Amino acid sequence: MGKVIVSSGKRKTAIARATLKEGKGRIRVNGVPLEVLPNELSRIKISEIFVIAGEDKRESIDVKINVRGGGYMGQAEAIRTAIARGLIEYFDDLGMKEKFVLYDKTIVSGDPRRTEPKHFGGKSSRSRFQKSYR
Repeated sequence: MGKVIVSSGKRKTAIARATLKEGKGRIRVNGVPLEVLPNELSRIKISEIFVIAGEDKRESIDVKINVRGGGYMGQAEAIRTAIARGLIEYFDDLGMKEKFVLYDKTIVSGDPRRTEPKHFGGKSSRSRFQKSYR
């Protein structure tokens, strides 16, 4: 049996776990093939990792992804991070990491931004109720 790499990625409240092993280039997200995912934009966002890394890398491995939480774009970004980290570890290639960082620095390192909590005196975190006593 070949080597198996488990990596994870997070974005906002979405958490993705990717398992990479030797295979024929199959990518499954929560048991569904990548080509069948309903949102085209998230499909493109996930598959661009393999465009940067090289299509030959995709055809030599199988990727199984479990993702929970967040919306579909947050999940896509989390999947992207998990796959990128897994590819770097699987092929032990720091040149690939540099390619990812040049393309988008948040692919490997993650994006620390989170939603600001709601504060008193308004309906959201920044807005405030109007004064009406003048």
